[in-house]
Amino acid sequence: MVTSTAAAHKTPQQQTRVLIVGNYCHDVLMQKDTVKAESLGGAASFISNVVNGMSVSCNLVSKVGEDFKYPVDFTPIVIPTSKTTVFHAYFDLAIHGNCHQDRVLKRVSACDPIRPSDLPDARSKFGMAVGVGGEILPETLERMIETCDAVFVDIQALIRVFDSVDGTVKLVKLEETEFYSLLPRIEVLKASSEEAVFMDVEEVRKWCCVVVTNGKEGCKVYWKDGELGIPPFLANQKDPTGAGDSFLGGFVAGLVQGLAVPDAALLGNLFGSLTVEQIGLPKFDSRLLQRVKDEVQRRKMQFLHCERSEYELEFLKPDGHEQFHASLGAAKSTPPFSIQARPWTPSNSPKETEQTPIPHYTAQAKLLANSVYEEPIQTVEGKP
Repeated sequence: MVTSTAAAHKTPQQQTRVLIVGNYCHDVLMQKDTVKAESLGGAASFISNVVNGMSVSCNLVSKVGEDFKYPVDFTPIVIPTSKTTVFHAYFDLAIHGNCHQDRVLKRVSACDPIRPSDLPDARSKFGMAVGVGGEILPETLERMIETCDAVFVDIQALIRVFDSVDGTVKLVKLEETEFYSLLPRIEVLKASSEEAVFMDVEEVRKWCCVVVTNGKEGCKVYWKDGELGIPPFLANQKDPTGAGDSFLGGFVAGLVQGLAVPDAALLGNLFGSLTVEQIGLPKFDSRLLQRVKDEVQRRKMQFLHCERSEYELEFLKPDGHEQFHASLGAAKSTPPFSIQARPWTPSNSPKETEQTPIPHYTAQAKLLANSVYEEPIQTVEGKP
């Protein structure tokens, strides 16, 4: 049974390794004003899926309305007076056969924001601010900074704005937001390559680590004194939905377990590649997860002799980094039990589309074919 008030949600609890903060959403794919697909959305759903898969203890704070329709592993706060956040992604699939170029993303409803009082009283070792619909407030991020030993932020939680008439998603420069002054107090800021142009990376890297993901090119890590490219993993892409979110989940899971930043970024790239190979929220094969956890543990054991704080980020590429990349790639090649996934095409009828389930979280499983997070979206006129 879901809780209906924030007060009921906050119960005494032990310190958790990871606190994930961001609302669950309903994602809807539209074509010519017709609903073609639906699924559970929100960066928090993808991130918690990865963190759970890596057996890292975590807590999740999310708000939904009474209309929320998906079973989830982490109970959200239900707001009786609000609807669940809903995004509509509009595509003209007939133009050039490329639905990514002509997408318009709209927030058609928004649940209440997550406030400082909604956060657990217990301290967390790692906090993740991963809002998608404007639910992360500056004061909420500040509270996370106060109660978490290290905070990781997805830039989309900071720079998204929404048209007051139709909810169209636009991006603004990071320096124009109320979050800008908090950057020196966070540990890592993650952005896609499309989002990265809305900040001065050279300036922000002076205050915190910046990680920029770039799909099949892997990612790049920037810090005050250097930068490093992290190689990708080959993937047969079926659906890019949530790839960046899964990356961030894998990245933090690696850091929690003691990996250096370059190795943790490899783990992030691995989970991003696994995510694009399935449709919607991915279901990770248990044998694959065990092999990945074994490789991470083996890698961690190689550096037990290193003297550094549990929360001190190690940016230099450690010896054996390439071998770790190869071992994770080998783990990925583990044959799965059975994963049925197929890309959505305009020729599929709605009835056929609904026959492909999104595993693990969905009650009314439907296929979502295109990302509402990882592809370029409309920018504010007059701004780069």
